[in-house]
Amino acid sequence: MSKLTFVVAATLAVSLVVPAHAGEGTTGSVKISAAWTRATPNGATVGAGYMTITNSGSTPDRLVSGASEVSSRFEIHEMSMDNGVMRMRPMAQGLEIKPGDTVALEPGGNHIMFVGLKQPLMQGDHVKATLTFEKAGNVKVDFTVEGIGARTGGGHAMPGMSGDMKMHGH
Repeated sequence: MSKLTFVVAATLAVSLVVPAHAGEGTTGSVKISAAWTRATPNGATVGAGYMTITNSGSTPDRLVSGASEVSSRFEIHEMSMDNGVMRMRPMAQGLEIKPGDTVALEPGGNHIMFVGLKQPLMQGDHVKATLTFEKAGNVKVDFTVEGIGARTGGGHAMPGMSGDMKMHGH
C-alpha cells in the first residue's frame, strides 16, 4: 500500500468513526450544540431530546417547531413545579432565546419530545431532526442516542443506574 493510499484510508476510517460535529448545527445567529437523547425501551411511544441553544445575534429568536423521521410529532416542553409536583406541558408559543443567551434543554428542565416513536431509540444510534426557529429558519441537528439512564450527553449515567435498566417516561 502506498503512503498516500494509507493516509487516505486512515483519514476515511477516522472520519467514519468520529463525526466531526455530531450534535451540532448552525443557522444564522443560532447555534445548536451537545444534542442528545436517551435510548428507549421497546414499546415506548415518546423520547426526550436535549441540547444547548445559543443566540449570538442582536435580536431574540424562538424555537417554534421541529420534525424528525423517528416520530410522528415533535413538541417543545417545559417543566415547572406546581405545589411541590413537577409538571410537564407543551410550550405552545415555543421557546425564546434572547440575544446573547445560551439556553440548556436538559433532563428535569425544558426539553423537546419525539412523540409517536416509529421504533425504539437505540444507544449508539443517531436521530436526525430539523429544528425551526422563528427568525433563523431551519437547522438540521443530529441527536446522539445515549443509554436509557443517561443524565447528560457523552454517556454519563445517573448514579446507581446501569445502562440496561428499564426506565419509563423521560
